[in-house]
Amino acid sequence: MLNNLTINDKAKLNNGVEILCFGLGVYLIHGKSVLESIQWAFEAGYRHIDTAKFYENEKEVGQAIRNSAIPRLEIFVTTKLWNDDHGYNNARKAFYKSLERFGLDYIDLFLIHWPGGNKREETWKALESLYKEGVCKAIGVSNYTISHLRNTLEIAEIIPQINQVEFSPFLYQKDLLEFCISNNIQLEAYSPLGKGSILNDSKLIEMANKYSKSAAQILIRWCLQHRVVVIPKSSNKTRIFENANVFDFQISADDMDKLDSFNKNLHVTWDPSGVK
Repeated sequence: MLNNLTINDKAKLNNGVEILCFGLGVYLIHGKSVLESIQWAFEAGYRHIDTAKFYENEKEVGQAIRNSAIPRLEIFVTTKLWNDDHGYNNARKAFYKSLERFGLDYIDLFLIHWPGGNKREETWKALESLYKEGVCKAIGVSNYTISHLRNTLEIAEIIPQINQVEFSPFLYQKDLLEFCISNNIQLEAYSPLGKGSILNDSKLIEMANKYSKSAAQILIRWCLQHRVVVIPKSSNKTRIFENANVFDFQISADDMDKLDSFNKNLHVTWDPSGVK
């Protein structure tokens, strides 16, 4: 039941692996700040960390995980393949370099970060081979549109478990969400807070006041109630704890509809719709 959601809730992926529905993104966080942010997140109850080669902090993420007293099996960690590593051999090499930087035995989720280039099929085959070897527990894609997903499904032996995209009430990708649901692909939301650019919207603030919550908490809860995995990014201790405080209330169906209507197709990061 949605009103019984907790920070430990998980979504079961199409291969049976479970992903924590709430996590921490660490884009643009570096050095000591990575260690601090993850430590605070663990204190707040997070057990899901999302990074990428492109973020240049895999080493620190791995160190933070190893430094914690939390059993490795309780932590879900994601990293991503960057654009210049596409291709079968390149993708495999890049994965093992990421694994080495982490200092871990396996990665929970490995994603293709971006659908560009002309090596999409062989890159996906590389991810399938890594999955079969057991060095990553799940594989998926990021920034894929319906068209990109259809292309992948045509050639995939293993269906992507995840599609991680920018997703918020101001970029409510309803058609993409429904396509993923119908094809048993879990949608995951990055930049659910619009990089802060939408937090001062008057309609959103009015909604937040109604529930005695912050605008950020409303945005995160909206994702969760759409059964979307959500990974808000922060390096601020107060906000890391605040973002996790979304499990003691439920947005009504009427208010969910109102939030859905905020859609402006507002991309605050990348718009992949022009990528063939």
